[in-house]
Amino acid sequence: MDLKELYREVILDHNRSPRNFGTLQPADAEANGHNPLCGDRLHLTVRMEGERLADVRFQGQGCAISVASASLMSEAVKGKSRAEISGLYEQVHALLTGRLPADATDGRAALGKLAALAGVAEFPARVKCASLCWHTLEAALAQTRTPTSVSTE
Repeated sequence: MDLKELYREVILDHNRSPRNFGTLQPADAEANGHNPLCGDRLHLTVRMEGERLADVRFQGQGCAISVASASLMSEAVKGKSRAEISGLYEQVHALLTGRLPADATDGRAALGKLAALAGVAEFPARVKCASLCWHTLEAALAQTRTPTSVSTE
């Protein structure tokens, strides 16, 4: 199985069986995200332990890329500090927009399963689908207690 096929399988698996799907009760913060271009909607709840993200859950509906990205993100950010999450998002965004060189195997290896989103760079319209969860997480981490609409327009 080649790398593209493996990545495709990871995306399909996380779309069919999303990890951390649901809501946290109680939650320290929450946020809503919406991508009007393809109708993706996401509700994210988080629980913090100091500066670290102790737990995260999401629910909503969207395309396979949006759901898989939220599932992959939710696994990757648990236990990380705000600064670590910010740095991880920068790496993921570089991957999604094709700014992480194809031969940057160290960079992709550091992303773990998130590297499965590499194919999104070939479809610029899908970058917003894959990054919606990150923008929504950013809104939740800003400690917004009331739901916030996040548009990626």
